Amino acid sequence: MAATAFNMDNQWLPFTANRHFHKDPRVFVAAEGMHFTTHEGKKVIDGISSMWCVGAGHNRKPINEAIKKQLDTLDYATAFQVSNDQAFEAAHMIAQMAPGDLNKVLFCNSGSEAADTSLKVALAYHRARGEGHRHVFIGREKGYHGVNFGGMSVGGLPANRKAYGAQLLPRVDHMRFIHDPVNHAYIHNEEPVWQEDPLLELEGRILALHDPSNVAAIIVEPVAGSAGWYLPPKGYLKRLREICDKHGILLIFDEVITGFGRMGTNFGSNYYGVVPDMLNFAKCVTNGVIPLGGVVCRDFIYDAMMNADAPEHAIEFFHGYTYSGHPVACAAAIATMKLLKEEKLFERAGQMGVVLGDALHSTFKGMPHVIGIRSLGLAGAVELASVPGSPGKRAYDIFLDCYRQGVLVRPAGENIVICPPYIVEKEHIEQIVNTLADSIRRHA
Repeated sequence: MAATAFNMDNQWLPFTANRHFHKDPRVFVAAEGMHFTTHEGKKVIDGISSMWCVGAGHNRKPINEAIKKQLDTLDYATAFQVSNDQAFEAAHMIAQMAPGDLNKVLFCNSGSEAADTSLKVALAYHRARGEGHRHVFIGREKGYHGVNFGGMSVGGLPANRKAYGAQLLPRVDHMRFIHDPVNHAYIHNEEPVWQEDPLLELEGRILALHDPSNVAAIIVEPVAGSAGWYLPPKGYLKRLREICDKHGILLIFDEVITGFGRMGTNFGSNYYGVVPDMLNFAKCVTNGVIPLGGVVCRDFIYDAMMNADAPEHAIEFFHGYTYSGHPVACAAAIATMKLLKEEKLFERAGQMGVVLGDALHSTFKGMPHVIGIRSLGLAGAVELASVPGSPGKRAYDIFLDCYRQGVLVRPAGENIVICPPYIVEKEHIEQIVNTLADSIRRHA
């Protein structure tokens, strides 16, 4: 199918250089397993799980059949004052997978909505227990929590914030970034050991400035995925948990990327052995087939909201979305979670992550313009020196070149990120890595 066979004048593409795209369109029309088919009939290997979503690979029949069956049974039902069987079952399965007493699931439609939902839960929880003055949020530099106003406010990616600064949440601060490019530029399947405590500033400056009694929640990604797969120092998340417990601050993990197998475990919180108070999810929960996200809350949060001094008929939490717990999306989630378990794809992600990391470090270390490599779980990033005066251009040009050679990688600032589906085989990794290496040489 040629690009001229369909009209491309009306769609405004998200997070895309639209002017450049229309000069050289990149359009997918089909997918199977590890590969896309383009509108020109070419095969492109999916080296990024279609933005971290497609853990089980494309066009999985059990998921497709579950969706078709659900459409013929209950296509849609409102989530307000009633619910549906698929939402209850999906929530139960997610709670069973989550660590600790993370047992209460609030559904939404995306990671962005999950971020804002978790922030609202934090404010409502503190208000319900008589501490409504807690309204300060703390995020982290280069953190990503979606593109809604709450998530942008606690997020720390400057390009996502600069056009909207006047309307971001007012009482927000940010912890320092977690990457040390001098001592830990190259990290493979390990937690970097810092000589200093990166959380000293949190206790010594940020909390002291705002007073801990005013802080509602701290939100972080266990691994900074969107910024370019930056790994936390050893003990960082456990120390953060201790600080939050000490001051009565809620800890939120944004696991939209690290959740559902990317680390070789159920969630990043399992990998690091830390239970947050809320866990945000999306993406892989439905294999990316239908939008679904949510927030898993610990029991004490739910209990505090339910124990509010109000009549039984009163709504406890004024929040939700038209499509919260959509029956078709939840059917997709149920089928996805069953498939991931039956095929032991979380374990496979952990095993193939070692293969990917070995290939990245053995291939790219010492190559022209490569200044860092980070790998953990089934994901890795190759960091490149920027072109003077044109930040991000080198990675973008390499992304385009790889696409032309039949491999989809992700440019993230000065990084090229690789995060394939869990079904990836060694030969797929070799193709992705070799294609990227050839491109880096061409752009030296």
